[in-house]
Amino acid sequence: MDLVVTIFPVLMMGAWVTLKITSISVAIGCVLGLFAGLGRLSKKRLVKGLATAYVDFFRGTPLYVQILLVYFGLPQIVNDTQSWLVATYDLPQAFKSFRLDIWTAAILVCSLNSGAYIAEIFRAGVQSIERGQMEAARSLGMSHFQAMSYVILPQAFKRVIPPLGNEFIAMLKDTAILAAIGFEELARRGQLINAEYYQPFPIYLTVAFMYLAMTLTLSRLVDWLERRLKTDDRG
Repeated sequence: MDLVVTIFPVLMMGAWVTLKITSISVAIGCVLGLFAGLGRLSKKRLVKGLATAYVDFFRGTPLYVQILLVYFGLPQIVNDTQSWLVATYDLPQAFKSFRLDIWTAAILVCSLNSGAYIAEIFRAGVQSIERGQMEAARSLGMSHFQAMSYVILPQAFKRVIPPLGNEFIAMLKDTAILAAIGFEELARRGQLINAEYYQPFPIYLTVAFMYLAMTLTLSRLVDWLERRLKTDDRG
């Protein structure tokens, strides 16, 4: 218990970073997911194809691989492209060596990953609205964009709040994989503390309970929202 009391403030800082990166990533993911989800429903082949490719790639590959690809692979592509442009077109070198900031990489990859899952949530939410709603809006003289903005999406948003809460919980746990690139969230803080004290059981047990406390709190909040929305529907 003395060790737990000693390391708890440091782990709390890691938990705050975990909540911060999760909130930012899911917020950006909601924007990406909305456009990707609507793109998946588009009748334009190019838009639908691009949205589908994005969703399939980030849902079909492990988050761990995506993190390595963005943090290590993206700078290599940028540096190689710059070297080719400098050598081919005799252009001035913009920077000596491009390196992605660890926070930028973490937010980028988590947002892209979250956006792919949220895209399917929005797509399912829009498709759950009765077809007659769109037909009724169009019969009133609304364009497709107006009908989607004022009739379909407001109803869909209400229905996707519970699954969005579940996506937030899933992303909160998945941020532990960011330890692979040295990002100091909760799991990584636990690793660093264990390297100093070498007491893996109490340290990782404390980390596990901190994740459990966060996920249970969020789960109860999602359950409350779901009950509240069902009550509003009856009203």
